[in-house]
Amino acid sequence: MSTLSVTRSPRVLADVIPGGIVRDAALVGGSALFVGLAAQIAIPLPFTPVPITGGTFAVLLSVAALGPARGVLGMLVYLLAGMAGVPWFSEGASGWSMPSFGYILGYVLAAAVVGALARRGADRTPLRAVPLMVAGNLAVYAIGVPWLMASIDVSFSKALELGLTPFLIGDAVKVALAAIVLPSAWALVRRIEK
Repeated sequence: MSTLSVTRSPRVLADVIPGGIVRDAALVGGSALFVGLAAQIAIPLPFTPVPITGGTFAVLLSVAALGPARGVLGMLVYLLAGMAGVPWFSEGASGWSMPSFGYILGYVLAAAVVGALARRGADRTPLRAVPLMVAGNLAVYAIGVPWLMASIDVSFSKALELGLTPFLIGDAVKVALAAIVLPSAWALVRRIEK
């Protein structure tokens, strides 16, 4: 006679916090606020309309912790509130007519990608967290670079030069930090659960 074993599907960090719909609402709103605050850490570059910000790091970190549904909702709150006039895009901007708006649209795609991969356990170790964060960055660029290209009427190669290449070193640093933070948070959770 065999025994039936039930395996729990991997969860995300937000599932460790007790609560139901109130917890989820607070986490969704909190993630939007976190991204809005991090986006204010901005360094304008004189040769591109896209600044260096803390926004992408906050997006990738928060959506990995929230999972796909809450992550996408959080980024939609950030996006829609900013379009409605909340001045929490980089450098206190709002609206949708700026050349860097495509990157904000990319946050929603990144939330779906990173959240789904994190739910499958891709945020548990540094070696697995690195590709997770790279995938999130690629999702942001997949929408951000074409938007920039159309917005300022440049070629695709020029859009890459203005909207991707200058940010690769910073992205590598953000990926490395996330690859430390997320697995460390999981290690803490495992210690607490023992």
